[in-house]
Amino acid sequence: MTTTLLIQTETHPLTVSLPTVAPMSREEFYAFCQANRDLRIERTATGDVVIMPPAFSDTGNRNFNLAVRLGIWAEQDGTGLGFDSSSGFTLPNGATRSPDAAWINADRWNTLTDEEKASFAPIAPDFVIELRSASDTLSGLQSKMQEYIDNGVSLGWLIDRKHRTVHIYQPGQTPQILENPDAVSGEPELPGFTLPMAKVW
Repeated sequence: MTTTLLIQTETHPLTVSLPTVAPMSREEFYAFCQANRDLRIERTATGDVVIMPPAFSDTGNRNFNLAVRLGIWAEQDGTGLGFDSSSGFTLPNGATRSPDAAWINADRWNTLTDEEKASFAPIAPDFVIELRSASDTLSGLQSKMQEYIDNGVSLGWLIDRKHRTVHIYQPGQTPQILENPDAVSGEPELPGFTLPMAKVW
């Protein structure tokens, strides 16, 4: 049996297989991430490890703009916590994912222990945003968004700058695609949250 490392570059992914007796346990994966703090690392539900590169500067700026807007709203709203792209969450299916921005209702967050909060918290965010970068395939991100929804996320936005579209994911619904919107509303899941798209495109 092997553990597969998918090393994603800005142009294409590279896959490296490491012989192991079994896939890494949650504790081993956590130790692996601790030993490689400079890397952004995710893990799929099947145990494959995905190593992603730093974002190009323009993508990083747009990720920052997303996090700032969500953070301002979260501070004003006061019912939950916002998270940036460096935050990892362990979904119910066992995958560890790091959305570009996320929000979790405080009531749900506070059911976790301090130890769980200080790790890759075993919780699916209520809301996630993924911003497509040069290295991301649209189909890959669409699968990732569906995984979020299947694991308890209430609202997800996939922002495709290349085509100026926003794919909106919600449980039990076909994804809605907005063409070149000026702004996107988080209603009713995130009351009062609106993301202007000018600084994202």
